[in-house]
Parts: sequence; structure tokens; C-alpha cells
Amino acid sequence: MADAVTLRQCTPADLESVLALWRAAGSTPSVTDTSDMLQAAIDSASTSVVLAVSGGTIAGSIIGAFDGWRGNIYRLAVHPDYQRRGIARRLVAEIEGWLRDHGVKRVAAVVERDHPWAVGFWESTGFKLEPMDLRYTRNL
Repeated sequence: MADAVTLRQCTPADLESVLALWRAAGSTPSVTDTSDMLQAAIDSASTSVVLAVSGGTIAGSIIGAFDGWRGNIYRLAVHPDYQRRGIARRLVAEIEGWLRDHGVKRVAAVVERDHPWAVGFWESTGFKLEPMDLRYTRNL
């Protein structure tokens, strides 16, 4: 029988395991994928980093942030060994609840266009592609 999956907040002891999860899940690396940046996220009152844990192993993660205007979802990732078990949907529901509790009225998910499995997942959750928006970024 598979271990139960529980959801909990990320702690400083989890930082390296979360970064490893992102690599294993195929997330495209970013300049923000560091222990220091992840620590800043878990320390921030405007951000929630939720983990899915199974048998002591971090199976998934999601980051929710509220900037006072809109909620954003980042780094939804599930380890390949744990995919297709409903973990991603549970993480999304959990972070949407946190965002709702913080007064968020509209939420956006950052999704990698070149990951068709990610695009398909978000379309299946009721999120809609915003046809008029593009996202421009610059590393500082």
C-alpha cells in the first residue's frame, strides 16, 4: 500500500530537498532557484510554500504569493514517482484556500509553455489561458 500524502508548510530543513524536487520534476532552472530565495519565500507573510510529503519524502511543492493586487502560483511540481495520484490538484486546492483567506480575488499560474503536460494540467483545473497577456521578465 502506498504511503499517505500529507500537506504541510515548507521549513528551512526542506530547502535542498525542494530544490532537488524541482530538478527531478523537470522545472526549468531559474536565478531564483536557490536556498536563500526559497528561505525568503517561506519567511514572507505574503507567500506560502506548501509541500506534499509521502513517507518522509517530498513528493510535490507549490508556491502561492499575494502582492496586494493579484495572487500568483509558482513552482507547482510533483516528483515523477508520485505523478498521476492527484497530488498536484491537492496542492492547487490548498494554495487557492490560502490565497482566498488572504483576500485574493484573482489568481494567475505561471506555466511553462514548452511543457505540454503542465499546460494540459492547468487547462483541466478550470484555469484559462489569458489570450491578451504576455509575461516579460528580466533577471536583476
